[in-house]
Amino acid sequence: MEDNKLFSEFPPVSTEKWEEVINKDLKGADYEKKLVWRTIEGFKVKPYYRAEDLEGLEYLDSNPGQIPFTRGKHSTDNVWDVRQDINVKDLAEANRIALDAVERGATSLGLCAKEVTSVADLEKLFKGIYINAVNINFICSNDYLQLLKLYVEYAKKAGYNTEELCGSVNFDMFRYALSHGKFHRGEEGDLQMAKELVEYAHEALPKFRVLTVNGQLLNNAGSNIVQELGFSLAAANELVSRLTDMGCKMEHVASSVMLNVGVGSTYFMEIAKIRAARLLWSKIVEQYKPECNCAYKLFITATTSRWNQSVYDPYVNMLRSTTEAMSAAVAGADSISVLPFDSAFKDADDFGYRIARNKQLLLKEESYLDKIVDPAAGSYYIENLTDEIAKGAWEYFLHIEEQGGFCKAIRAGYVQDEVEKTARQRDLDIATRKTTILGTNQYPNLLEKMGDKVGAEKGHCCCHCEQGDEVRVLKAYRGAEVFEQMRLATEKAAHRPKVFLLTYGNLAMRKTRAGFATNFFGVAGYEIIDNPGFATPEEGAEAALKSGADIVVLCSSDDEYAELTEPVCKALKGKVKSLVLAGFPKDMVETYKGYGIDEFIHVKTNVLECLTAFQKQFGIL
Repeated sequence: MEDNKLFSEFPPVSTEKWEEVINKDLKGADYEKKLVWRTIEGFKVKPYYRAEDLEGLEYLDSNPGQIPFTRGKHSTDNVWDVRQDINVKDLAEANRIALDAVERGATSLGLCAKEVTSVADLEKLFKGIYINAVNINFICSNDYLQLLKLYVEYAKKAGYNTEELCGSVNFDMFRYALSHGKFHRGEEGDLQMAKELVEYAHEALPKFRVLTVNGQLLNNAGSNIVQELGFSLAAANELVSRLTDMGCKMEHVASSVMLNVGVGSTYFMEIAKIRAARLLWSKIVEQYKPECNCAYKLFITATTSRWNQSVYDPYVNMLRSTTEAMSAAVAGADSISVLPFDSAFKDADDFGYRIARNKQLLLKEESYLDKIVDPAAGSYYIENLTDEIAKGAWEYFLHIEEQGGFCKAIRAGYVQDEVEKTARQRDLDIATRKTTILGTNQYPNLLEKMGDKVGAEKGHCCCHCEQGDEVRVLKAYRGAEVFEQMRLATEKAAHRPKVFLLTYGNLAMRKTRAGFATNFFGVAGYEIIDNPGFATPEEGAEAALKSGADIVVLCSSDDEYAELTEPVCKALKGKVKSLVLAGFPKDMVETYKGYGIDEFIHVKTNVLECLTAFQKQFGIL
């Protein structure tokens, strides 16, 4: 039988041909503006990639399970730990939640051990839990070294082989400094504690990671992806460098490091970030010439981002954290922790924990992502993102090294300056709705009330130490907070402002602009009075007065505003608090202002600034 090659009759298509067709379809529109995505990290993402874009990427020659581990540390599967963090200080309640989590599929637990002072406390915390079958991660403690000693004592008493127990402690001197403004025991004191933890764990708990680098803090402070990665790796390198200078073996230190990254909603970028983290860690470790390849194997735990969570329309948080968990799984994270969907405004309950846990179980049991080695392999797009993120993060890493290391960089405020600059840009993007937070700054649920459900934000570090002035504090927050505060203030106000939509003329335009105005003022929680359309401007003005509205929004086409605006303004000026026009007919703006229009709302409006001004006008803020 003749051996015919599939598709041999189709000649290859060159990049030039593709570009020719694309430019023809654009019909003169700017290629860069229409099709090239400029990320907040500062690099450009093309609309498509081809095999030629992979030229020069050296790490592509490696296989999964091989240095530099860009493609993952496993060669036969993509297993990860389903981790559930339980930030509950009551030991009996923490045990109840943990036991339920393990019975329902969790393979790793994050536990607050701040109240643990004895072996008896650990017996209460771990009652019914086989710690040799579950990774135990202590996320907060007064003294991690003393806690580990108690843990070893408990394990030996219960008959466990401590050399086989897996887990971690959340000792992170840098996070503490950035959160509290000072090092816990002073810089040298914290380094000495790190040294003691590494040495003790190497002898007693060799499979425990006792040095955590919380890139998650940077993520939740508004950093971009390359900043989170570059600064986190600089912090990790400082630990390796300084602890080896203090006499620790390099392999012992590197094997003790756990990187905790926050995972945001830019799906492909987050996949690339975790892959780039392993690549760059291998590059760093290589310079120390380790005797064991174990030093190259960075343990990465991924936690879904708190920065992305919202109080309003909280079920959208379920969708956000699902894509975030999937990014981490596809990227080959070693452990994934999904925050409960409602943790932004309340302590998690059994339902929140169950939904968070089940997302990962579905990714394993129904999508089989744990069976596929390096699911992202071969994607021209993701491989290029991995390279771009690695390059950007490496530049930040080198800047830190030039300043003498991470400690000196945070003392000088360099890290804080860079993160805060990005956070301000992200805040502006949210305020202008360039970035959409569904249900919060766009498409709000007008009937939703959250004032009686919102308490103090939960889930943060439970160490309430005094603030210091050695290091400028880096504030963790959520992007949605400012909009939520505005809407919550409206809910508490004695009078909820009414917005009357005066719709007139062209059906398509009046409906479009009425929808825009509904979203615009709905974000602040105002009552919206929509209308099917009025036959005359006078009819609309009369209905607006009868409604008792505080704000009247004119909704029509630019052409018809010429016949609508003047009579409506004459009828309503001084009788309602504000007259607003939906749109921005730039040639007529000054004329309409002369008639009495107070505000123009359109796609380029800074929604936050505009609504804040209305809140102040109504005495709400």
